[in-house]
Amino acid sequence: MKIIAPTQIRHLLEPQLPAEVSAVWIAPTLEFEGDPHGALAYMRWWGEQDAFLYVLEQAQQLRWVHTPSAGVDHLLVPLVFERDLMLTNSAGVHAIPMAEFVMGLLLARVKRLPDYYAAQTERRWIGELGLSELYGATMLILGLGGIGQALAERASAFGMRVWGSRRRNSSTTPGVERVVTGDAWRTLLPDIDYLVVTAPLTAETRGMVDAAAFAAMPSTAYLVNVARGPLVDEAAMIAALRSGQLAGAALDTFDQEPLPPEHPLWQLPQVTITPHATAHSPRMHARQVTLFLENLARFRNGQPLLNVVDKSAGY
Repeated sequence: MKIIAPTQIRHLLEPQLPAEVSAVWIAPTLEFEGDPHGALAYMRWWGEQDAFLYVLEQAQQLRWVHTPSAGVDHLLVPLVFERDLMLTNSAGVHAIPMAEFVMGLLLARVKRLPDYYAAQTERRWIGELGLSELYGATMLILGLGGIGQALAERASAFGMRVWGSRRRNSSTTPGVERVVTGDAWRTLLPDIDYLVVTAPLTAETRGMVDAAAFAAMPSTAYLVNVARGPLVDEAAMIAALRSGQLAGAALDTFDQEPLPPEHPLWQLPQVTITPHATAHSPRMHARQVTLFLENLARFRNGQPLLNVVDKSAGY
């Protein structure tokens, strides 16, 4: 069997490939090491939309594409539907580093760490700044997939009250006190302290955190978005921040990335900006390779694959 895989993880993937599997490696420059024709599977890499489309054109016999990302909104191009390609994602692989990152952002806020860091650089002893706690605070998680579930477990361990929203109801989720579906999450907004967005980007979820949502939140509420920028109405968010309707935000994803230097979000002191970095971890690539190899074995044996994307639903 022949597969196509990125050179960026060759050092991790190649030693673990079965002897019956041959790999054609593709570099970021779109150069193949080997002949892609006849390949049945393709593991793409981060941020390589050009490579993704190029591989689809060059490897006409592809049946399965695996992506290292959890979100697939950028991959649902016409070719994927026209050729009925099976698409799997890496949902769950990023759950631990992203959940830890969110908790780090919240702890930095309640413990005023940026203010203490700033004072330290100035060698200024500022004393106590009116610190608070996460204990007893209410977090609403929009999207109880792998990332949302990992976050719920950690937030509940800190003594937070955790609520969550998902598309369809299911069994109870560890650490989540209350689960709602559909638009019912809006009824919870008046009683939250933190709104964390971890949902996939689809036609239904685009712009879901809108002006009405911000108006329903208490002015002390804090927003964290580690999913996709367009899930939040950016103009409405900026207006809420400027008016004081929203106390602050920690944002890892944006409508436009990289965020332009002239963007107004850079100028808002109550906003923490990170460059789509919450999933990064030294262990992430190894986890992605492990998942791909498990699915490769299943693919070769005719077994159901893990993390198959519902292309019509968008995740």
